[in-house]
Order: sequence, then C-alpha cells, then structure tokens
Amino acid sequence: MRAIVIERFGGPECLVYRELPQPEPMVGHVVIEVKAFGLNHAELHMRRGEWAEAAPVSGIECVGLVHACPGGEFPVGAKVAALMGGLGRTINGSYAEYTRAPATNVALIESDLPWADLAAIPETYATAWTCLFRNLEITRDQILLIRGATSSFGRAAIDLAVDAGVRVIATTRDPGRFPLLRKLGAERGEVEAPDLSRRIPEAKRLDAVLDLVGNSTILDSLAMLRRGGRACLAGWLGGLDPIPDFNPLAQMASGVCLTFFASFVFGTPGFPLSDVPLQAIADKVAAGRLRAKPSRVFGFDEIRQAHRVMEAGEAGGKMVIVHG
Repeated sequence: MRAIVIERFGGPECLVYRELPQPEPMVGHVVIEVKAFGLNHAELHMRRGEWAEAAPVSGIECVGLVHACPGGEFPVGAKVAALMGGLGRTINGSYAEYTRAPATNVALIESDLPWADLAAIPETYATAWTCLFRNLEITRDQILLIRGATSSFGRAAIDLAVDAGVRVIATTRDPGRFPLLRKLGAERGEVEAPDLSRRIPEAKRLDAVLDLVGNSTILDSLAMLRRGGRACLAGWLGGLDPIPDFNPLAQMASGVCLTFFASFVFGTPGFPLSDVPLQAIADKVAAGRLRAKPSRVFGFDEIRQAHRVMEAGEAGGKMVIVHG
C-alpha cells in the first residue's frame, strides 16, 4: 500500500511516499480502507519532532470502510470513523491507504455525506463535544467564551454550542474576522490577548471558557469565570511553552474549576468513543444544523502542500485529504 512516512523531523519536505505492507488483521483491532482524513496541528508537531511520540506514518483520524475485523465488532464494508488510540503516535496512522486502529477507537458513522465532509467530523467534533458537554458541562443559555475560535476546533465548538442553545463569545487575533464569528453563531467577537480578563465586560460572570490558545492564556481564562465556573484547556495555538513558575496559591482564582482534555484518551475506559454521538453529529451535518464542511480538500499526493497551508495559518477551517 502507499503511505506517507515522516522520513526525518523537519518541514513538509520530510513527508515522503513509500510502499509499506498492508496492516495485518489483529483481534481487538479494525483494519480500515482509508477514504479520507482530516489534518490536525498535532501532526505538525509530530512531523517537527516536537511531540513526545510520533509514528513513522502520521495521522490521528480517518473515515473509511472496514476491511477486516477479526473480533467481529464491526461488519466488513461498514462506514466508520477512527481517531487516536495511538494512531500517528505509537502506531502507524491514517496517512496511508489502509490503517489499523483499536476497535475501541472506531465508531460506525453511516451517512450519505461525501467522504470529504465526513472526514471533517471525527477528531474535531468528538473533541469539541467532549470538552463542552463533559468537561465544561455547558448547558442552554449559559455564557461560554471560546479562545482561538477561528481554528477548526474553535469553529466546531461554536457550532455545537450554538446548536445546544449556549450563548457564545469568541476570540480571534484579527478583528477582521469578527463578521465570520458572528456568521458562525457567536454573539460577538473579542480580540485575543493575554489580558482579556481585564477588558471583557462579562469578567467574573462567565460560566465557562474553552481555551484553545493554551498555557499562555489559561490563567487569564480562570480569572474571568464566576464562582463555580469552569475552564477547559484543550489547545496550544499559542505554543507549547509551559506556564512559568506556576503557583496556584498566587495565580489561580478561588472557587473556579480547571479541567484539561486531550483526544489521545479516547478509547480508554474513562473516555469511550461510544460516549460521543458521532452518528447524531453526522445526521445534523446532513440536515444542515451543523456546518462540518472542509475549508479545503486536497488529494493524497498533495500532503506537502496541505501541510504548508496549515503551517502558514491559512487553512481557514478544517482541511481534509481524500483518496482517489
């Protein structure tokens, strides 16, 4: 099979095409014929050697058809989505014609949506849904701030929150993107900055913050919550540098909750992928209630170009790769 391999750590030129053996069927795993996969910033960090783990074949998610499933968890030929469970990190991932994922990280996702549209759902929407409705426990009419909202993750979070009747304020570094945020359903946009808690009118009244900027802003996010409010750290758009000299006694607001979520826990006992309503999300996309459409679609032979666009911050949403 054809696969895209990280030949060495570095730029997009380090992604090369190789012929590799097709994954062998294993009990407890699903061999998937990959039809399309989404691109993620995690794969940039893996390609650069900035992640703790990186498999030779990258790619943390995909959609496709079941090619083999010795344990019988899924019928051969079924449409499925797969994400994480070591994909692209500890085992070869989805940048290939076939991949093998643990059955606990695979979900049926029957739909007539094109493969490119389906590929925009799994990682982004599963992670956003879990952050919103499990970590943040957000409910209708509450006020949610999403930091880094024009990212594909941020857009999915706006989409899901607005559909659930949540009031959303969203941040971006570029005020010119405020109309886009309003079009996505946010009540308004705010300019992203490390001192946002000092400027936002809802300071000390926010119910929840989904922080996708990362370590550079999470303490500021905690400072703007009401008592009992919750912040979820789930992205690192601002870089991977740790919080310097973090001292909760001196730096954390009292009475607020800090949570964290990373999608590599999907498939573990505490975070079964079956907890995420991927089928219902796909149905809402098909019905026009959710906007999980790829911003750009590339062919399998265009992986370097796609990585350059993502690295330059020009994705404009979720980019996907399709086979054929």
